Amino acid sequence: MKSILAFIVFLLLFFLISCGRNTQGKNADIDTTIVINSPITDHFQAGKIINPVICNANVQQSYALYIPINNNTELLPVIYFFDPHGDGVLPLEKYKALADSFNFILIGSNNSKNGNDWNDAENIWETFSNDSQKRVPVNKNRIYTCGFSGGAKVATYLALQHHEIKGVIANGAGLPDILNAGNFNFSFTAVTGRGDMNMTDLISINNSLNKTNTEHRILFFDGIHEWAPISAMNAAFEGIQADAMRQQLIPKNENFVNNIVNENKQEVERDIAVNHLLKADQLCNFSISILSGLADETNWFKMKKDFLADNPAFQKQWLAEQKILTEEENIKVNYQQQFGNDNINYWETIITDVKAKAKSKTPEGAMYQRLQAYLSLAFYSISNQLINGNENKKALHFVTLYKLADSGNSEAWYFSAILNARNHDPKATENDLLKAVSLGFDDKKRLESQPEFSAPYIKINLAEVESKMKK
Repeated sequence: MKSILAFIVFLLLFFLISCGRNTQGKNADIDTTIVINSPITDHFQAGKIINPVICNANVQQSYALYIPINNNTELLPVIYFFDPHGDGVLPLEKYKALADSFNFILIGSNNSKNGNDWNDAENIWETFSNDSQKRVPVNKNRIYTCGFSGGAKVATYLALQHHEIKGVIANGAGLPDILNAGNFNFSFTAVTGRGDMNMTDLISINNSLNKTNTEHRILFFDGIHEWAPISAMNAAFEGIQADAMRQQLIPKNENFVNNIVNENKQEVERDIAVNHLLKADQLCNFSISILSGLADETNWFKMKKDFLADNPAFQKQWLAEQKILTEEENIKVNYQQQFGNDNINYWETIITDVKAKAKSKTPEGAMYQRLQAYLSLAFYSISNQLINGNENKKALHFVTLYKLADSGNSEAWYFSAILNARNHDPKATENDLLKAVSLGFDDKKRLESQPEFSAPYIKINLAEVESKMKK
């Protein structure tokens, strides 16, 4: 196993570099009307997720669509969503209440997914963005992209290539290429769980953007590597709405601005009162970013930052956080050095320890949540590469570790099924596939095209497996 250590470290670096507000009605009075002549050829029902909308130019591509319930005849801002599994419906179901509140159209690609290359991303974007803008009342001056994990990288990549995109919401992952772009014409909102293994990468990107003139901000939520809760995404939507006012794409709305000022002031004071000083500082940074040029109260948040900076308790918390982040990087380096270690007992001990510590509701617990997710992604990446290279013995070792680290991940059991099929074990293959389906695997096309499952020596009922899928 040691002979592949250098390869594994390189592979990991590649994959890991690349991979409480009330929202009810507070923005319903925002005027997003801009008159642009554009042909609208379809009439989709508002207030209902429509899926799939088949692209006219390519019937192999489709998207999910949500038009806000209070839409009339005006052209509306649009956010294009990219889910890493090509599930265009998922983010629309999660955020359709925000679409109604902000009066945004939401569109989710059913074709963009992890495993596609940049040429695929370009082709998908060209097809479904052109199709939707011909058939849906889109304001072409207000086009935004949003993605989670690998989808966040796609959303960012497309904005770097297409100047019509005015803003990016990158949830759970960053694209390092953004640091080589200098100043650019779109705003960048990073959104990350405090238990997300990519949190440190997004912090690094945000800090690097501090040296540019690019509109940018970072939002944190209590969670892991996942689509952000509606409260965090609401704040991200507030940011792009404020950007549009600052850019004079829409009129400044005093009620909208004042609501943000008052709610964020109250939240900062609450955080300070309970000694959550780092959270208070983070909210001050976010508020300054979106209120700059729109409200004089920006100075209030700057003064609070100065107050916090001089507070010994804040300094202690900040130093403790830096210590944790440094420790986290050191632990990752140690893991990388041990990936060539084929001692399963060693890894069982490590994984058990990480899982136990990740349960703690402390900053250290959040660190171990990130480390658990890191190991899951590492074992996924290495397993995938070894399976594709038909290195089955080595792949079995890492798939076993993958299942130990992240037993609730359907991909781990799908990989296990492939290896069992290659080992001519139909019963174990079918059991693993059923386990993957029970955990959410629902990609019929991938299942049917996997050559191992249709081999003559594997007699499994794929139709029965598919019948257990949720869709």
